Amino acid sequence: MGRAHEVRAKKMAATSAAKSALYMRASKEIYMAAKSGEPDPNSNLALRAVLEKYKGQGVTKEVIERAINKAKGGEVTAYEAGRYEGFGPGSSAIIVDTLTDNVRRAYDSVRMCFTKKGGHLGTPGSVSYNFNEIGLITYQGNNVDEATEALIMGDVNVEDVALEDDMVVVKVDKQDLMKAKEVLNSLGIEEFAECEITFLPNDYVELEGEDARKFNDLMDLLDDCEDVQNVYHNVIIKE
Repeated sequence: MGRAHEVRAKKMAATSAAKSALYMRASKEIYMAAKSGEPDPNSNLALRAVLEKYKGQGVTKEVIERAINKAKGGEVTAYEAGRYEGFGPGSSAIIVDTLTDNVRRAYDSVRMCFTKKGGHLGTPGSVSYNFNEIGLITYQGNNVDEATEALIMGDVNVEDVALEDDMVVVKVDKQDLMKAKEVLNSLGIEEFAECEITFLPNDYVELEGEDARKFNDLMDLLDDCEDVQNVYHNVIIKE
């Protein structure tokens, strides 16, 4: 599933269906963030963070503007956030966040995905205790020392800065995500592969063979669910 630090199923939107699902998730989350305060990213920190997240995933300017304009227009859609924790193939640990206008549908859909691939949902806290919520920024480069010094001097609460596969991986306190981005902007870094608040596991499990296949199938099922917003896990697929 990519680099070891990645805990979400992040697939390229290679088909129109996958792209449509991504745009739907982005639209809902941007709309909710815009409705939570001023629909202006300059004054709404939550909205700024969501926009950075989806820009890194290739969501178009048109989709972003449409979601913000919907919030500005006073249209009200009652979305409710949910979180489900479960266990997948090979004792993998998975957190699923939903945003839905039908809570029962969301629960049934998530549970069905787990059941189909030999997993099951757990109780609240059964999985999340092994994850930490942090701010994550990644970008192509190798200026680890320069970035670390600038972030510290910028009063950013830094957890780690490392080089992985020609990418600089920056982990900071989730409250400092936008501050960290601004510091990196000051170094001339404008393009980010990731800039979001996410969950990273304390420990990983390696899957291969049938467990790996079932796990990937489970990620595909969850990705196809209209109510699923984010999926976090502790899996490394063994090549």
